Amino acid sequence: MAKVHFIAIGGSVMHQLAIALRHKGYEVTGSDDEIFEPALSNLRQAGILPASLGWDPTRITADIDAVILGMHAREDNPELIRARELQLKIYSFPEYIYQESKNKTRVAVGGSHGKTTTTAMIMHVLQYNQQAFDYLVGARLEGFNQSVNITDAPLIVCEADEYPASVIEKRPKFLFLHPQIAILTGIAWDHINVFPTYEIYEEQFALFLRQMEPGSVLIYNSGDTALSNLVTAEGRHLRLIPYTTPIHMIRDGVTRVFFDEGYADLEVFGEHNLLNMHAAKLVCNELGLSDEAFLAAIASFRGAAKRLELVAKNDHSVIYRDFAHAPSKVKATMEATRQQFPQRRLIAVLELHTYSSLNASFLSQYQGALEAADVAVVFYSKHALEIKRMPDLAPELIMEKFGRTDLHVFNDRARLEAFLEEQNYHDANLLLMSSGTYDGLDFPSLEKLLHK
Repeated sequence: MAKVHFIAIGGSVMHQLAIALRHKGYEVTGSDDEIFEPALSNLRQAGILPASLGWDPTRITADIDAVILGMHAREDNPELIRARELQLKIYSFPEYIYQESKNKTRVAVGGSHGKTTTTAMIMHVLQYNQQAFDYLVGARLEGFNQSVNITDAPLIVCEADEYPASVIEKRPKFLFLHPQIAILTGIAWDHINVFPTYEIYEEQFALFLRQMEPGSVLIYNSGDTALSNLVTAEGRHLRLIPYTTPIHMIRDGVTRVFFDEGYADLEVFGEHNLLNMHAAKLVCNELGLSDEAFLAAIASFRGAAKRLELVAKNDHSVIYRDFAHAPSKVKATMEATRQQFPQRRLIAVLELHTYSSLNASFLSQYQGALEAADVAVVFYSKHALEIKRMPDLAPELIMEKFGRTDLHVFNDRARLEAFLEEQNYHDANLLLMSSGTYDGLDFPSLEKLLHK
């Protein structure tokens, strides 16, 4: 029985891997200096919650087969120092995922946007068709108890991001997965705290393409010019499968998508989701599923958590919550909502929450991002700025960078809530976009806005 120790076990994905390995029968231990919900309860239920918080080098013993290092751990971590002294095998999260999947067919879903949804679509279709598979995905999904699963299945489907793997392994996570089948959804500059220029960011994707084995399958969004140019330059050794927006129609707020001779009426909508779906279909085809099998399954896909997630609705209004925060994601979500409900006014609220979005030098990337909204709002929390040790942002600067003189800017949650109360929601949709929580906004209570 393998013995595995997690340094920084409380991470949102790290603790899920720990639980998956426990379920597989491994002996799992871990440590962290802080563990929050839901990781706290999940680890306790699995019987692997550390007895005490903090770092203790005596936990690191010579009989440990693998040490898995979380992003939260620093290089001077006493447990990491001890593991190095004992010359134990130390892995970042993605490095270890590869160790567990060397003998599997590996599917990796990369790109600047749509990774979670595309991965979720593939998982949904495989499960619907009773296929055995492992997975790694960055959100809670309906029908799946956890976000990481490691078994003896012959296939693994991984959301593959370009963020550094760990404090001692600064290369992007997706470079360690070595997929036989990969998706790239597009390239749009993000994570400026890690990739200070677009050129550095783009180079990560070039590295990903270069290291793929000759003859591996690359499914890529040919409508993304930057990505297409990169694939032309770096992907000649691969079997290339381009994809675009599939044929579809919208009627009475429902999207119908067509593949070959078949069609499906969808629970999700928007051109970005149609692109994600086309990529997912092509992967499923590569895995042996027909278009007919794909369409039968995808009709019941309702999306990943916080991806155009329904908060409330009535006959003439809908409130959606979406994870969109980077400029390209904001534009895609806005356009999707506008196209799905062309007769309704659109009230859009974007929270600046990430390091990039709160950085004054990056704000110009949002120029025109909220143009499709009838009422446009930007919210940011002074608390978020303090945590990230960043200077305050002037509302006038935000208005200038977004290119809207009628932009409403709030940095106080109570003022935002009062503003939302004042709006008329008859024949109007409310779209809330953020990777944060609007400083603790009570989302379920927003339903009352539709009953005024």
